[in-house]
Amino acid sequence: MRLTCLAVIFSLLALASSLPGAEKIKLLLITGDDVGAHTWKETSDATLELLSAAGKFDVKVVENMDVLQKKDELANYAAIVFMLYNDKKVELPDAAKTNLVEYVKSGRGFVPCHLASASFNDWKEWNEMCGRYWVMGKSGHGPRSEIKVKIANREHPIAKGAEDFSADDELYAKLLGDVKLNVLVEADSDWSKKTEPLMWTLDYGQGRVFANAFGHDGKAVRTPAVAKLMVRGCEWAATGKVSE
Repeated sequence: MRLTCLAVIFSLLALASSLPGAEKIKLLLITGDDVGAHTWKETSDATLELLSAAGKFDVKVVENMDVLQKKDELANYAAIVFMLYNDKKVELPDAAKTNLVEYVKSGRGFVPCHLASASFNDWKEWNEMCGRYWVMGKSGHGPRSEIKVKIANREHPIAKGAEDFSADDELYAKLLGDVKLNVLVEADSDWSKKTEPLMWTLDYGQGRVFANAFGHDGKAVRTPAVAKLMVRGCEWAATGKVSE
């Protein structure tokens, strides 16, 4: 039933975005590594599927971080969707770090997903860009379960008109960071005994960050409400607005 609903939603979005004059938004999706419990190929394929089905994006997928060293190539994209958790502890060259920070600060979009925020805990600017970030041994979650999700800000374009929903996923908790967030989606965690942010936005320089803590596997990524918010969030990060 969920897949049927998702197909209908994105068929309508694709139809609207395929009208004459609709120029597709170029996104760069970075994937290729994660912890063993996360099937990165499955989650990145599911994300590509829903973004492509929306009909408004032109998505390039890369399976390593080398592209971050190519400043001229990064300039081709309106936003970066970062789905890679750096489990292999690949050290980013300073030039790559500078390129990413300048890319976002100059007015582009950045979309860190699920465990990606834990990739570079010793990089101050990365933590600030993510807003809230996972730290091994401090952050965590209870058993995967049906999460009762609450919309925290229905006035933001990403969540406008959205209703509370349920999601079969991990409820990330005790993420670190103290920069000011605009929390869009939240849920009460039995593990932390607190209300935890699960989707949020923040400004970084002139750029826009949309963070999505959902996405343990392909099923979680395809949750219709999560998928719709992800599409809206990517469009907002890339352009500063949502077309529907």
